[in-house]
Amino acid sequence: MTEKNTQQIEMTPVEEVYAKRKKIYPRQVTGLFASFRFTGVLVLLGIYYLGPFLQWNGRQAILFDLPARKFYIFEWIFWPQDFIYLAALLIIAAIALFLVTALAGRVWCGYACPQTVWTEAFLWIERKVEGSRSSQMKLDKAGWSWAKFRLKFTKHFLWLAFSLLTGFVFVGWFTPITELTERTLSFELGPWEFFWIIFYGFATYGNAGWMREQVCMYMCPYARFQSAMFDKNTLVISYDEKRGEPRGSRKKGADYEAEGKGACVDCSLCVQVCPTGIDIRDGLQYQCIGCAACVDVCNEVMDKMGYEKNLVSYTTENALSGKKESFFRPRVTIYIVLLSVITIALLGSIAQRVPLGLDIIRDRSSLYRETDEGLIENVYTLKVMNMDLKDHRYSLAVGGIEDLRIKKPKKGILVEAGTVVTYPIRIQVNPDNLKTASTELIFYLNALDDDAISIEVDGRFLGPVFK
Repeated sequence: MTEKNTQQIEMTPVEEVYAKRKKIYPRQVTGLFASFRFTGVLVLLGIYYLGPFLQWNGRQAILFDLPARKFYIFEWIFWPQDFIYLAALLIIAAIALFLVTALAGRVWCGYACPQTVWTEAFLWIERKVEGSRSSQMKLDKAGWSWAKFRLKFTKHFLWLAFSLLTGFVFVGWFTPITELTERTLSFELGPWEFFWIIFYGFATYGNAGWMREQVCMYMCPYARFQSAMFDKNTLVISYDEKRGEPRGSRKKGADYEAEGKGACVDCSLCVQVCPTGIDIRDGLQYQCIGCAACVDVCNEVMDKMGYEKNLVSYTTENALSGKKESFFRPRVTIYIVLLSVITIALLGSIAQRVPLGLDIIRDRSSLYRETDEGLIENVYTLKVMNMDLKDHRYSLAVGGIEDLRIKKPKKGILVEAGTVVTYPIRIQVNPDNLKTASTELIFYLNALDDDAISIEVDGRFLGPVFK
């Protein structure tokens, strides 16, 4: 290779595959939708941070006790055997999200998504420390000084403190918050509790403080497939191009139609308030999270100019084109029917749920044995689960074979609230009553103090068959 060619290769510019992130400084906005968003953030953060401190009958009202494999939700205790309820709940949540998206676009992203909620909280802290959008931009462009260091240090200190509090409360949903507080103050945290406080805290700090819109634009899969649930009757943030174009500046009160202009004054405020930095006037984009900040600020400008509101608004494609809108379309109807059926089934199942569980484990060391009296004996281990919030004593009965013998406690089996008792039993049967090598048994268990708490569980009795 010649020296000339080498110089040409060295001088060839390297094209970057990924564009460097440009920091977005969302302008603070007021208005109807901003009030909705503020209220939603306040309510959701209140539920998150205050929820673990809510007490119910002397214990934490909502506690997901993973080591004990018990999940307390007010009056209910759920066990791993109740996993079907969690599966149904996740299905309901997914269908509800699909329904809301089909009706109102990405309102979940704009108002209730954890990324949005915590980002709003971090933005509020940032504005309180560094000031308005213009002040933040001016501060970042300025050289380092004691004043800049003080403001940046204060902001990040508050962010980190808030993030660690978030991690602490997160662990408090799984470890009783009062015990967690005591162990934290006495520096006696367990390794896993310490790990999750730090991990979740720094995840919050990174996502809400640094990554922000990048999580929505590049990491969240929902932004990629949301359009599959949209149709021409879905409410989305839209710019009325027919009314707004051609855009241009003008004096207040000027007859823009006489000047050959549209209603848009090209103030770019809709871009400045957008948390993802897009221009809604370029059309619907996957980066739009449906927060409606642009709607509020545009309506404010239209008010000042004396123009009709809703140049940017929540509307549908059919409404913009003057076509008839329809609420009950096939996909919405299917979502509503599925959501109603599964929700009713789940609530009905929980309402009829018996707070009692019984697992029957046969002794596998031997299929059966013959007693000195000539009877065939099987040995079982019963695991009785009291899923209620109070102690119960249960009576046990077994049926399915004539004249079977069972040794059981006369006073019943006492099981404390939220615990499991292991109880061994022996069942003896006259071999003349065995018709097959495997005979079905039915175990009956019911609470002595509440006839409504009773269950039946099938089992098998193994033995020889004499012909």
